[in-house]
Amino acid sequence: MSEQADTSSAAPPTAEWPKMVDHLANTEINSQRIAAVESCFGASGQPLALPGRVLLGEGVLTKECRKKAKPRIFFLFNDILVYGSIVLNKRKYRSQHIIPLEEVTLETLPETLQAKNRWMIKTAKKSFVVSAASATERQEWISHIEECVRRQLLATGLQPSTEHAAPWIPDKATDICMRCTQTRFSALTRRHHCRKCGFVVCAECSRERFLLPRLSSKPLRVCSLCFRELAAQKRKEDVEEQGLGSPGPSAHLAGAVCGASSGDDDDSDEDREGSGDGDWPSHVEFYASGVSWSSFHS
Repeated sequence: MSEQADTSSAAPPTAEWPKMVDHLANTEINSQRIAAVESCFGASGQPLALPGRVLLGEGVLTKECRKKAKPRIFFLFNDILVYGSIVLNKRKYRSQHIIPLEEVTLETLPETLQAKNRWMIKTAKKSFVVSAASATERQEWISHIEECVRRQLLATGLQPSTEHAAPWIPDKATDICMRCTQTRFSALTRRHHCRKCGFVVCAECSRERFLLPRLSSKPLRVCSLCFRELAAQKRKEDVEEQGLGSPGPSAHLAGAVCGASSGDDDDSDEDREGSGDGDWPSHVEFYASGVSWSSFHS
């Protein structure tokens, strides 16, 4: 690769870190850093400069997407986490995503021979797995994000989120439906994802739709098991709310839509996110040995 993140890397946050953040908020260098990020996303991105907002760190992480793991650029601000697809490193990014930090919970994942330095970023709307170039960089990212989350919760008076969206199981994790365990996927038999549990399922096992307000204003594809559980929970809530001995005949349909997929919901969320990006050539080693791919500002 011809470009990489700055090789300077800061230690995890210390007692002096809050003062450093407050100091950077009013500096010209911070304004220039944020302007550079906005420039890289161009017209496709949202404005990021706000009073009191500080860009604290940035770097390339591997994000586990539906079809394969892909490099993504991440920017840590004191109140939001921003990431996007890399078209030309340090010059052009696209598919900007903004996550308010008060919604974020992190979970460190165990090491395996095939997967190292991973952790999960969890929110009510979306959860996904990322990995860093080294254990040191993973710890730096986790430490800085957790400190920003802690400060943001204090500033807003909010409580940590307890409900999180299920991460999608990657397509390559299974060749058969994870519900019926009978249907085998092929070029003609598509994989789908349940929006409630994240399992890879066949069309027959995901015919139902259910309204999941945290994720969308439209009913979303769910697997048969999650549909039964969600419908039962809805019936129970209706009974408790109405004070009736039994639910009405249509209560089980509240929030639900039954029927085969008509293309109303697209299973290519992750594909659209990376559509047309300039992914690294397959013959290039993504993380070059001995190179730091993340940097934190001071």
